[in-house]
Amino acid sequence: MNKDQCFQIGYISKVHGLRGEVTVVLDVDYPEEYEDIEHLFIEQKSRLTPFFLEHFVLQPGNKVLAKFEELDSIDAVTPLIGAELFLPLTSLPKLDDDQYYYHELVGFEVFDETKGLIGKVDQIYDLQTQDLLGVTYQGKEVLIPIQDGIIQQVEKTAKKVYCQLPEGLLDIYLED
Repeated sequence: MNKDQCFQIGYISKVHGLRGEVTVVLDVDYPEEYEDIEHLFIEQKSRLTPFFLEHFVLQPGNKVLAKFEELDSIDAVTPLIGAELFLPLTSLPKLDDDQYYYHELVGFEVFDETKGLIGKVDQIYDLQTQDLLGVTYQGKEVLIPIQDGIIQQVEKTAKKVYCQLPEGLLDIYLED
């Protein structure tokens, strides 16, 4: 499984107890949609490795108590602390027509209400502070914040994103 075919569900934050359980912090909007997963992928040495679960129990605050098959001690799970956890894109819950996942926007055309066509979404940047669309405009990469006040509408079938860009945003990227 390649990383570009997956999405990050969270990471292992710490060991829990003496029998190989770990605490997982989920980075998802609806944790309950993932409580029945039987396996996931852990990034190790830049590769995704499948791990099967004995249990995956939801806890308060986007946390999970997880136990992997065949990892039965603190020593077995300690090297996994901090590891990112992934699921295949095919595991994502289905959304309504007016909802979208950010990764779906790659390749969509971006339109500003005053400037018209800006370009196509080349990349999505998932940063801790903010998510951004990476769009090529006049040969330069422009980063557009994914926020309600800026993204006005997304038409999934037409593959278009309509924005109201803050004044001067594009100019910042065109300066030398």
